[in-house]
Amino acid sequence: MAAHTSQSVAKAAGDGVGDDTAARGRSRWTDSKAPGGTKGGLRRALATHWYAWTMIAPVVLVLGVIIGWPLVRGIYLSLTDANERNVSRTIGARHIEATYEFVGLDNYADVLSDPVFLQRLVWTVVWTVACVSITFTLGLVLANMLNREFRGRAAYRMALILPWAVPGFVSVFAWRFLFNRDNGILNKILDGGGIAAVPWLDDPTWAKFSVVAVNVWLGVPFMMVALLGGLQSIPGELYEAAEMDGASAWQRFRHITLPGLRAVSMTVILLSTIWTFNMFPVIFLLTRGGPGDSTEILVTQAFREAFVSSPRDFAGSATWGVLILALLMIFALVYRRSLRKQGEVW
Repeated sequence: MAAHTSQSVAKAAGDGVGDDTAARGRSRWTDSKAPGGTKGGLRRALATHWYAWTMIAPVVLVLGVIIGWPLVRGIYLSLTDANERNVSRTIGARHIEATYEFVGLDNYADVLSDPVFLQRLVWTVVWTVACVSITFTLGLVLANMLNREFRGRAAYRMALILPWAVPGFVSVFAWRFLFNRDNGILNKILDGGGIAAVPWLDDPTWAKFSVVAVNVWLGVPFMMVALLGGLQSIPGELYEAAEMDGASAWQRFRHITLPGLRAVSMTVILLSTIWTFNMFPVIFLLTRGGPGDSTEILVTQAFREAFVSSPRDFAGSATWGVLILALLMIFALVYRRSLRKQGEVW
């Protein structure tokens, strides 16, 4: 009888706990689904993490003003026929209102059907691939050299990082002086060896070679420093074990160094590609897109539309800019998907 009574009490207590748990579960579900539940959760999040929100608010505001507004404005202008003749302007005391009109996707159709776009796109891709591949190769070679112990390693590191420390426009102007056909140091050296002067910036082929060389010179320090940091994170025990197993230097490089640098390499290649694709200073300051238009890339063409051509075509320039952004976004998405297929998280 006592045992039966205790079992009944336990069953009753268990039913009570179950009912209470179910009630609490229903209460939570009801609270989350009830109107204002999301608002209450947002208020709790703001109350709990107010310090974090306060810290990031200025950054979000600055990014919105510096990047967000120009981006929205550029997209809007690309859908109009705005140029310097129909935008709002002030002449003396007289203010003239804007008269440009909305034209939809006509600007995109005009740019994409223009043979100039394909020419600029092909050279931009060739320029980007050449610069990134050469920069990565040289950076990897130099990083491997500087990762070893030898006398004067710190001095060599400082010397190789120096191009990165010099402002870009100063470096480009220095190279422009070196490439000068009549008084440049390079042609003076060639002349001393009995070799005719090379038209570094006056011939389309040599001009393309020159802009690639200058951009590689500017980009190698970043690539070298990033890859050197990746090399120093690879455990030395792996190389020692591979050497004891009889692995050659090439086998150690292929099976230890390259896999160990994969994460760093993927990141620096992506960044270098985006920077090179939009590398305006080297092209503009060194060749101005010339001779002719042989070294014009997409971003310099967008600049030419807005500030060089007459009348200045603001809508056309904005269209070129939006297309550049779209191409880089497509590349980033494809790049990310390829990394995920290889097991990399990015």
